Amino acid sequence: MLANFADAASLFLNINIYLAIAFGTILGLVFGALPGLTATMGIALLLPLTFGMDPVTGMGMLLGVYCGAISGGSIPAALLNIPGTPSSVATTLDAFPMARNGEPGRALGLCITASMIGGMISVVIFAFMSPLIADVALKFSAIEYFALGLFGLTIIASVSDKSIIKGIVAGLIGVLISLIGIDSLTGVVRLTAGIPELIGGVDFMPALIGLFALSQIISDVTTLSPQSKVEARVRVNNAYPRIRETFGLWKIWSSSSLIGALVGAIPGAGGSIASFLAYDQAKRISKTPEKFRSGHNEGIVSCESANNGMTGGALIPMMTLGIPGDASAAILMGGLLIHGLQPGPMLFEDQANIAYGIIIAFLIANLFMFCFQSIGIKLFVRVLQIPRSYLLPFILVMCILGSYGISGTLSSAWVLLFFGVFGYFLNRYGFSSAPVVLGMILGYMVESNFRRGMTMHEGDWSVFFTRPISLCFILLSVVSIALPIYRQYRLARQKRLPDSQAPGENVP
Repeated sequence: MLANFADAASLFLNINIYLAIAFGTILGLVFGALPGLTATMGIALLLPLTFGMDPVTGMGMLLGVYCGAISGGSIPAALLNIPGTPSSVATTLDAFPMARNGEPGRALGLCITASMIGGMISVVIFAFMSPLIADVALKFSAIEYFALGLFGLTIIASVSDKSIIKGIVAGLIGVLISLIGIDSLTGVVRLTAGIPELIGGVDFMPALIGLFALSQIISDVTTLSPQSKVEARVRVNNAYPRIRETFGLWKIWSSSSLIGALVGAIPGAGGSIASFLAYDQAKRISKTPEKFRSGHNEGIVSCESANNGMTGGALIPMMTLGIPGDASAAILMGGLLIHGLQPGPMLFEDQANIAYGIIIAFLIANLFMFCFQSIGIKLFVRVLQIPRSYLLPFILVMCILGSYGISGTLSSAWVLLFFGVFGYFLNRYGFSSAPVVLGMILGYMVESNFRRGMTMHEGDWSVFFTRPISLCFILLSVVSIALPIYRQYRLARQKRLPDSQAPGENVP
């Protein structure tokens, strides 16, 4: 393997490869930072430009877009509470509160460093553990996907604010929304209220932008402060990558990066699930779980390391099995086919120099991503210096354009408007938007795979408990539900105990 890397390194004597990767990374950062523009759209846009390039140069540019967009989504998530990409939803839980508490530079610095660490770990896993992880991913059927989705839904308890009941209600609303449209098993149209535009389901990206961006705009319009510009100017000097602080949280970023890589290797799982799972795990192993959702560094590091850890994981089934891990990996696989490369096990045997060259290009893309974000961090933070009376209309226009560009129809704009107003009232009455998003992501996955699994095994529900991977996820789901309930019970008991002790009484 080391000999293959040495042979592949000789391909990088041409400066054009570095320029292509750098250009792709910068474009990816732009696409990730603008609401509605995703990594998938950026890769699709640049794909025709790679026709005349050699395979490593072309794939390097596309991988630059991939890494840049996933990491760039943290910029608006931290500064404006607007996730640039779906995988940045969990980042808003702690990054935005930290920015609101007067440390936007620190929030972005943690995001940048954690993204770099997660990306580098994913490179190592991609290079040395691809066959093992690919074998595990192949064992996932409808049974395992149901159990994974069920475990993901239990995270609602962790991403809820102070009330678990309100979090569950919000999550159930998200699950209900995910069921709108055509039933994939029976073809029956359900829950559309006779609206033709809903037959294909609710567009996820406009709904996501509405829940976070538009609802935040409505909230900020009612709380505009003339002091915000002056405060932001003072904070710019603290904007730099937090390398020492992030590396000190090695338990968080190591476990989160591994979770990201494993989830990314499961076709169809995606970065949103990876980041939420990592956030939940970080909260469980943290010594200060009560600080989560208030601007905690551990929450930021867990989400961002998982996001970029997912990128390498998604490439594993694509390169080794010819099965893309997500939509972006599917377009990347198209790039391989365009250059006459057949994804699969023989790729590393027949064209080893190109296959390992792509891994090196992925490594360089992560380094460029860190460098460009480190250089631009002070510029990013200066966005907060713009008077919000000017900034909010600009964000609103970008949200509308981004939503419209997804489908090219006005129905996306109506979805944006509805979920924006809905998200505003959710936040106003103490409900969190994160459980709604989690329910929308996982609801259909759980429902469809449960029914598919029952159909495959003729209604025998015991199969969910006899398959090892499924059983493990179900047991984790039980633990995930029980721990928050026990923690709240213990805290309530500790609060009641001093109140029940009268002066001079002895506690038995």
